[in-house]
Amino acid sequence: MQLTEQQQEILNGSRGETVAKAMKALVMYGDVFGADKMVPVTSEFNHLVTSFGLGVISPVYDLMDKLIEAGAVSGQKFSADPRPLDPNVPANLLQKLIFKKFMYNKQDFYEKQLDTLGLMDKDAFTCACYMDEVGNKPKKGDVLSWSESSAVVYANSVLGARCNRNSGIMDLMGSVVGLVPHFGLLTDEGRKAGWIVRVETETKPEAQLLGSAIGMKVMEDVPYIIGLDKWLGDELDDSACTYLKDFGAATASNGAVGLYHVENLTPEAKEQGRELILDGAQVYVIDDAELKRVKDSYPVVWKNPDAKPRLCFMGCPHMSLRQLTDWTEKVEAALREAGNKKVVIPTVFTAAPAVLREFEATEYAERLKKTGVITSYICPLMYMNNPLCAKMPVITSSNKLRTYTTAKYYTDEEILVQITKGGDEA
Repeated sequence: MQLTEQQQEILNGSRGETVAKAMKALVMYGDVFGADKMVPVTSEFNHLVTSFGLGVISPVYDLMDKLIEAGAVSGQKFSADPRPLDPNVPANLLQKLIFKKFMYNKQDFYEKQLDTLGLMDKDAFTCACYMDEVGNKPKKGDVLSWSESSAVVYANSVLGARCNRNSGIMDLMGSVVGLVPHFGLLTDEGRKAGWIVRVETETKPEAQLLGSAIGMKVMEDVPYIIGLDKWLGDELDDSACTYLKDFGAATASNGAVGLYHVENLTPEAKEQGRELILDGAQVYVIDDAELKRVKDSYPVVWKNPDAKPRLCFMGCPHMSLRQLTDWTEKVEAALREAGNKKVVIPTVFTAAPAVLREFEATEYAERLKKTGVITSYICPLMYMNNPLCAKMPVITSSNKLRTYTTAKYYTDEEILVQITKGGDEA
């Protein structure tokens, strides 16, 4: 790797020993992946993946303290992944005890560290930091130092920013130093597609299911998707962006996708078209039968596969304002049809605090509350990490949550039936 004179000076200690160590970590990281140089981080804000105060990650707190003591705080304000706890989310006394005493007992301490390091504001906790309401939306061409997989793939694909899938600490190092190694998705060549995915479904494919299928097939490669614009159109409007948010999260968690191109829709695909496709790219055709095969392949890890669901989580990644309003109408209509006044399974819709504030200002908030659905800023994944919660039969339409926890996947329409009519009619 070739460093500039100024970069070499940082490595030699011109900005202090702590920043020099951070620079050394970045250089070693880049060397592993064959980076040719370091490039400046150009985004206005950073995003950290480590937002949960687990008692067992004391080395992280020690690292944070060293950065703070040395004044080596981030040159950027940043958002962070969702909080792990919310008293509004159903939990029994024993589950709450596990959360507060044995799992996230350092949460308040850690949030104070994050605030000192440069948190955007006290409520900047969400995996969907790019929402307009949150305010951390990179521009096309911005170089980022992020690690949250669903945010990275959205920033790369939908916004046209540039970011590799970094680790949860390496993203902070890049933000502190203001530099990241130049390789992979930061390069023009690294953003070209090694897969052509042809979507040939008879109806609009479920975002989380389509993303899952593609992620498991292409793994960390870049797919160029043909045929999805038939269902999404050729403009990145609110509806298309909401779809791609959930789709991308599934590609990133069920595989390791950091960037995808959708023909006639995403920025680089609209500009460069099929020039983005590498010679010899492999082809994957997805029709309705293939989506059914993928869905049927998901394991059910409940102790009793036929158990009645005790909880439903929607919003992994966090829901958009549009999703909250659309789902309010869907739940109301389904309840009327079922002859029920409230959902029959405890149901939690999760979204960013800033999105929830906007939602609360609408008529939909009170309407959703009447259905019995709970809104929360929680990270469902962190909730399910509690071993007592993991034993519960939890359902979700998130393929990310299904992949990382014991939650069982259903499509959106199946979830709607489950929570408004019950399992016997689903």
